[in-house]
Amino acid sequence: MVNEQGKHTPASGKTARRDLLKLGLSLVILFLLNYVGSFVFHRFDLTSEKRYTLSPQSKKIAENIQGTAFFRIYLEGSKLPAGLIRLRDETKEMLDEFRAYSGGKIQYEFIDPTANPNPDEQLALFKQLYKEGLTPINMHVEESSGSSELMVAPGAILSYRGKEIAMNIYQSQGNTSSADVLNYSIEELEYDIDNAIQKLTIDFKPKVAFIQGQAELDSVQTASAVKALSEYYNIRPVEINHRSGALLDSGGTLRYQAIVIAKPDTAFSEPDKISIDQYIMHGGKVLWLIDPLYTPLDSLAANGQTIAFPNDLNLEDMLFQYGVRINNNVILDFQCSAIPVNKGMRGEQPQWELAQWFYKPLIGPTGNSPIVKNLNLVEFNIASTLDTIKVPDVKKTILLATSKSTALRTAPARISLGITALHLTEDQFRQSFQPVAILLEGKFTSLYKGRIPHPYDTAKKFDFKSQSKPTAMIIVSDGDVIRNETEVLRNDKGYGGEMALPLGQDKYTQQLYSNKDFILNCMNYLCGDSNLLMVRGRELQVRLLDDKKVKIQKTQWQVINLAVPVLLIIILGLILAAMRKAKYTK
Repeated sequence: MVNEQGKHTPASGKTARRDLLKLGLSLVILFLLNYVGSFVFHRFDLTSEKRYTLSPQSKKIAENIQGTAFFRIYLEGSKLPAGLIRLRDETKEMLDEFRAYSGGKIQYEFIDPTANPNPDEQLALFKQLYKEGLTPINMHVEESSGSSELMVAPGAILSYRGKEIAMNIYQSQGNTSSADVLNYSIEELEYDIDNAIQKLTIDFKPKVAFIQGQAELDSVQTASAVKALSEYYNIRPVEINHRSGALLDSGGTLRYQAIVIAKPDTAFSEPDKISIDQYIMHGGKVLWLIDPLYTPLDSLAANGQTIAFPNDLNLEDMLFQYGVRINNNVILDFQCSAIPVNKGMRGEQPQWELAQWFYKPLIGPTGNSPIVKNLNLVEFNIASTLDTIKVPDVKKTILLATSKSTALRTAPARISLGITALHLTEDQFRQSFQPVAILLEGKFTSLYKGRIPHPYDTAKKFDFKSQSKPTAMIIVSDGDVIRNETEVLRNDKGYGGEMALPLGQDKYTQQLYSNKDFILNCMNYLCGDSNLLMVRGRELQVRLLDDKKVKIQKTQWQVINLAVPVLLIIILGLILAAMRKAKYTK
């Protein structure tokens, strides 16, 4: 304090020393907290669904990064629609989480691909991004002044350990709404980042065999699936050809971690069946993609109709023994894809229009298996139903089933383009939720228990087992699930070969379905790579604004957001001024 002569009193000196002591203690406490914090790492997530908490699998991946992983994200720009802005922000927050657990080894940069005002250079950049694996899309942007088209490439390029990989962030699927696409894309962010990093860090790839010899799908028809699987596995075509050692060595060791049987068209011989059976008994995994019906589609194209009739593949007894029966019927589903149909009169110019094709059902996931959790629709083509058989020690999980609006036709069944002109209604499809993909897990009993056919009964080196080790298989009642569409290439001489389209892309509707993801998930699960599948199973709720209310109440909320903070500051200033006046006016 200061007396009337302007001199400091002892009380004022004590106050100054007390203030200095408080300041010193505060600095010491702050220093100690920072020091302790450097050894203790924790992040708090107060959201109900733990949106900003990485899974243990993701934390492990982030912690094990060696060197710098750099993401270039092409999701920036002043004209981005609200949905992509939200996706950009969620991507940044997710990468921040990964960066925190990686110790700063994950870095990123957001890039606006339209920043260059030169349209030719913009187009060149988008072409380059497409070559690298990103998918540019045209988006319809609504503005107050009208609407416009905006080219975007919502994805990222990850550079790590001298390699690069593309990562599409915006997961457009089928005819789903923009809100559902946004929600799905945000849910997939953690999985996409994990998956991209893991692809660049795989040192050893397990071997997976595509079985040949029974007129299975050829290399062009499975090109997209093989390319996708090759990022995780060493894919090899294998013809059993009556060889007991094709899938097992002489000691009973598996030569392949899993095998794929992709739409065989001719019957399996007994020697080949026992090779597959014993492969399973020794712990091998199988992805069965089986068409029980033969349907000549060239007759459908030429005559407008065809017949689907049973095709004896000599596998019925085998699958029945393991716990599944494939029925000889044809599925019609009101939830389906479309094909072009000529609506013009005979003798007139063709008028091609897309029409519902009930024989190409769009199948959704069933249950909470990590194989199908958060999976979008999968396109089938002339599929049949599956039944489960009671078998001891085998657990059965239905993965995919038809919609609630399903009809069945027993084979032999006539398939005609004329059905597109009947204007069928949804209430005419009354056989709901028919299984088309089933996971079997457990200990299987050999089909050949107690009866080993020639020549295996005299082969001493053959290690026969009548019951399997714990193993798993997946049965799908349509081989076309793994078949990619093809596009004919033309050159100066005419026919220039065929080009494989992405698996799941319908060449008529141009929609991209989740066939590739389903095949990858199946193989990841069978081969024990379930960590990524657990990450994919997370569900996040995207809380979007109501567009209708936004338009109506836009001005009101702008005024509130601008005026209320200013009024609060003025009121607070008046209160503080009144308090000071009351304190010093005594």
